[in-house]
Formats: sequence, C-alpha cells, structure tokens
Amino acid sequence: MTDLVTRHDRDGAATLTLNRPDKLNALNVALFVELDAHVRRLAAETETVGLVILRGAGRCFSAGHDLGDIATGERLPEPNFQSKVIERLADLPQPVITAVHGHCYTGALELALAGDIVFAAEGAKFADTHAKWALTPVWGLSQRLPRRVGTYKAREMMLTCRTFLGREAEVIGLANICVPDAEFDARLDALAAEILANSWFSHRANKRLVRETDGLPLPDGLAHEVFRGAGRGPDMEVRIAGFQNKSVKQA
Repeated sequence: MTDLVTRHDRDGAATLTLNRPDKLNALNVALFVELDAHVRRLAAETETVGLVILRGAGRCFSAGHDLGDIATGERLPEPNFQSKVIERLADLPQPVITAVHGHCYTGALELALAGDIVFAAEGAKFADTHAKWALTPVWGLSQRLPRRVGTYKAREMMLTCRTFLGREAEVIGLANICVPDAEFDARLDALAAEILANSWFSHRANKRLVRETDGLPLPDGLAHEVFRGAGRGPDMEVRIAGFQNKSVKQA
C-alpha cells in the first residue's frame, strides 16, 4: 500500500509530501492519520530536524477536503480530529514551510495556513469555497486567514469563493513568497538552506515567543519577551567566534 504522506530528510529539513496525486491530494481521514503520526514524531526530533516542509505530490498541493469522504460520512478517530492535526502541525517547535503549487482549495488552504511561511508558485491557486457547498470552516480558516490577510480581505475570499493566483496571494499577504513555477523546487531548497543556516535554538525560541504573545497587549507582550524568553542559545559562543574569526581573516 502506498503511503499517503511520505517523509524525506535532507540536511536538517524534513519534507512531508501529501501523496494522493491521482486524487489531487484530496484530504481524507486516512491521510490525516498518517500526517498526524509524522507530526507527532517530528515534535520530538528538534535536535536532528530544524525545519519542516509540507508540500503535495504531482500536479498540486491539494484540491481540498475529499468531498467523497464528506458525502459518505467520515469516521474520525476522535472528534475534531483534522483540526487537531492541523493545530499540532502549526505548533511544531520547528519552523514550518507550506509549499504550494497548483490547487490549494478550502480544506487545503486551512492546512496551508498552518505554515509559518507559505511559499507559493506563480501558478498556485488559492480559494476558500466553503460557501459553494453550504459548509463552514472547522479546521481553523476563520481564525488564521484574517490574521494573514486582514479581516475584510478574508471576508471577500469567503463570500466570493474567488481564486487567487500566486502573485495575488503574495500581494495580499496570504503567501510570504511567490516564485516562477519553473524555479519552485530550486528556490524552495534555497529558502530551506537559508533558514537552516541560522540557529535552530533561536528559531524554536522565537516561534514560541510569537505564538505565546499573539493577541496580548503590548506591555504584556514586552514583559513576556523579557522575562519568559529563552535567552542565549548553546550555539551562541561558537557562532560569534566563527564570525570574529572570519572577520579577522578577511581583514
């Protein structure tokens, strides 16, 4: 049986690939079960994995929630299972890149929004189509989408069900970065290397700070940063010494 989510590790990055290309990576319960197992393992692998990338196999990231599953009635391992998996992905200690090419509709958009960075191809197609099917979000879209694009742009996306291409998504802040389709893999690799070259300790600590202070009044957020931040990392001295040595050699 083919894995519905595959994992490939390279140079400190773990790439999870949604692997139902014949179904445009439509999200069913079985796929979420496999994704959850990977995410749970990655949460404990901070010493060997400094970055997580989520992408799709074949023609697209994902066409969204499998409507066949919805129509026949899903049997979930527990209530609200998919939303819990997406939350665990978003809360991973490591930075998460969701790399989107092709379709990224509705449930897939909710999954993509779990990324710290949404990396898009120009040909990516983002849309929230809940209203086409008389559905409402239950995987986080009503909370994460407005935080990315602003409440009124989120309302526009939800009310019109309109498709936003990669460059449009970048302009409104839905995608952090948009690149030509032909450069997608190479530019994704370059971004991963850029992130991994910096302190993994800092990445985890900074991500936690931002998450824990989201929505706090400024004075409370500042106090949290000062008194509850992680401070200096174990690699600080080595990094500073390396920079100083490099500066001396260049001089």
